[in-house]
Amino acid sequence: MSSQATELVRLLTVRGETLAVAESLTGGLVAAEITGVPGASRVFRGSVTAYATELKHGLLGVDDTLLAQRGAVDPQVAGEMAAGVRKLLGADWGIATTGVAGPDPQDGKPVGTVFVAVDGPTTGRSGSAGGGKVRVLRLNGSRAEIRMESVRSVLAVLLEQLAGEQTGNERAQDTERNGGF
Repeated sequence: MSSQATELVRLLTVRGETLAVAESLTGGLVAAEITGVPGASRVFRGSVTAYATELKHGLLGVDDTLLAQRGAVDPQVAGEMAAGVRKLLGADWGIATTGVAGPDPQDGKPVGTVFVAVDGPTTGRSGSAGGGKVRVLRLNGSRAEIRMESVRSVLAVLLEQLAGEQTGNERAQDTERNGGF
């Protein structure tokens, strides 16, 4: 388990929020990373590994016209996967990975093209969406390296979203716990 996954579980626990995961190219690695953290059951709702394109529509509700026109390796598909798994599994936050780990290109996209997405709750502050973030990655390396960097990246995007949403009270609690001022 990574320090990212540990911090993610800690932050979600402090916030009283839950997480669901939709994976394609990572094939369950994101879920495995999170569930490797003791106490993850307090925040982790579950995951869907929608490796086949038709499952992205059938299980996660990704628009079938979008999939037909752009293929599964697309930023909007990633965003819809995150929103779909969040809704399907009844979580506060949804994260998703889709891309090409290799060895061959897919949907006209080269190996190393990856999209990671986060979808989160609407906050009380200004009514803005807490999530809805997609990050484009252009990765090099072996299939295994691309998949592991995709895991690290999707966790990083969610951590950024959570850190950006912390209330003053949560920040004060974190500071006290970690011996800061």
